[in-house]
Amino acid sequence: MAKRLVPLLNRVLVEKIVPPSKTNSGILFPEKSTKLNSGRVIAVGPGIRDKEGKIIPVTVKEGDTVLLPEYGGTEVRLGDKDGDFYQRRYHLFRDDDILGTLHE
Repeated sequence: MAKRLVPLLNRVLVEKIVPPSKTNSGILFPEKSTKLNSGRVIAVGPGIRDKEGKIIPVTVKEGDTVLLPEYGGTEVRLGDKDGDFYQRRYHLFRDDDILGTLHE
C-alpha cells in the first residue's frame, strides 16, 4: 500500500523535475547545464489563517509546474519500505518559498 501525504497549512508537496543528463546519442551534458530548479506540484495544504481567522489559500494548485529556490525545502520519501525500489522523493516547500509558476 502506497502512502499519501497531505500537506498542512501553507505547505506544498513538489516532485522535482530532473532534466536528462545526456542526449539520445549518448553525449553527456555538463552537470551545471542539467540543473533546473523546477518541479510539479503533487499536493497542497489548505492555507494559513490571518489575524481575523480567515483562511488565506495557497497560490498554486495540483499539477502546476513551479520554479523552486536553489536551496530549501524538506525532502520526503514515500514508499512501502526504506529499501523499496519504487520509493519516490518529494520536497515540501512553504507557499511563499516558491518563486513562480512556469507556463508553456
